[in-house]
Amino acid sequence: MKHEFVEKNLGVLMVFIVIAISFGGITQITPLLFQAETTEPVDGLEPYTALQMEGRDIYIREGCSNCHSQMIRPFRAETERYGHYSVAGESVWEHPFLWGSKRTGPDLARVGERYSDEWHRVHLTNPRTVVPSSNMPSFPWLNENILDGKLTGRKLEIFRDHFGVPYEQSDIDGAKAAVEGKTEMDAVIAYLQVLGTALK
Repeated sequence: MKHEFVEKNLGVLMVFIVIAISFGGITQITPLLFQAETTEPVDGLEPYTALQMEGRDIYIREGCSNCHSQMIRPFRAETERYGHYSVAGESVWEHPFLWGSKRTGPDLARVGERYSDEWHRVHLTNPRTVVPSSNMPSFPWLNENILDGKLTGRKLEIFRDHFGVPYEQSDIDGAKAAVEGKTEMDAVIAYLQVLGTALK
C-alpha cells in the first residue's frame, strides 16, 4: 500500500487514524487499571456522609465545577498556592469525578477546613461580602431550600452497589434522618469542608 493511496482516500485515512489513536489510548490507559495508586483509596479517605453527598449533588446542580476545578497539578506554582497535588486515590469513589478544567475561581481540591462554616455561609450567600472583587454569583436560595432526604439513602446505596463505595447498611438506613430538615447551604458547606482532608 502506497502512502499516496492512503492520503488520497479520506475513508481509509480515517480508519488508520482511529486505529492509531486507539492503540495509543490503550497503551496509556490500560496500565493504570492495574496500579494500586490509581484504583485504591488513599489512607484516610472516608465515604461522603449523607449530608456531604447531598452537598456534592447541589454543587453539581449549581454548576460549581464549571468555574472551580478540583485537581491540583504537580507544578510548583500550584502546590505553593493550593497545597499537595491531587492524587488518583482521592477520586476513586467519585462518580462522576469533579476535576474540572476551568478556573474562573480558585481550585477547591484542598479547601476543606481552610475556612470556617460561617465564612462559607457568608461567601455563598454573597461572595462580595468577603471578596469584594469576586465575580462569583450569589446563592442565597441555598439558605432557604430545605432537604427532605427522601432519595439520600438510595444515592448511597447506588454508590455502594455500583461503584464499590464502602457504605454500611446503617449509613443507608440513617441517611434520611441525617439530612432531613437541614438546608442546602448546610449540605454544600459540609461537602466543601471535607474536600482534600484525606491527605492533610
